[in-house]
Amino acid sequence: MKHIDVITGKIAQDAREVKTKRSKTFTTCFFPVGNDIQSLVVDWVNYLLKEKLWGHDDPLFPATAVATGADQRFEVVGLARKHWSNATPIRKIFKEAFARAGLPYFNPHSFRNTMTQLGERICQTPEQFKAWSQNFGHDSPLTTFTSYGKIATSRQIEIIGALSQASGKTASPEVLAMALQLVETARRL
Repeated sequence: MKHIDVITGKIAQDAREVKTKRSKTFTTCFFPVGNDIQSLVVDWVNYLLKEKLWGHDDPLFPATAVATGADQRFEVVGLARKHWSNATPIRKIFKEAFARAGLPYFNPHSFRNTMTQLGERICQTPEQFKAWSQNFGHDSPLTTFTSYGKIATSRQIEIIGALSQASGKTASPEVLAMALQLVETARRL
């Protein structure tokens, strides 16, 4: 919990204290997805600190506490002051939450695809997308593009159509000459 600053909207992921991919230290800011989403995170942090009276060394997303119930079976009894040992229970929680909401399941990692698509639409400069990419912890925007930047076919068609309209209906003389040359070469084959 000590790594999150809800006032500035930053999470300092210090690899000496937080398990990060390739033991990399980096700072992440809350992505601009809306104040309502940010409020959920802030409310969660406040719940852990003020209602559960947890400290700064406790996990932000703790594992489920399990104990033996009256019927001698394991049951959920709350939150444990420890980290998850792997992602399997988190995926299960996501599946159940999506099912309760009547939505198809998306694994937790797929949210990176969504955030990449948002970044592709709102970033106006290479510098902005570089910052967006670094916010994932990527050294290069190419990692973000190649790992998470797949564009759906419907969106591809929409983008190319808009580019076609923007470029006009007639080709430049250079492009027209190249096209005619290609057609003529193909006819001779």
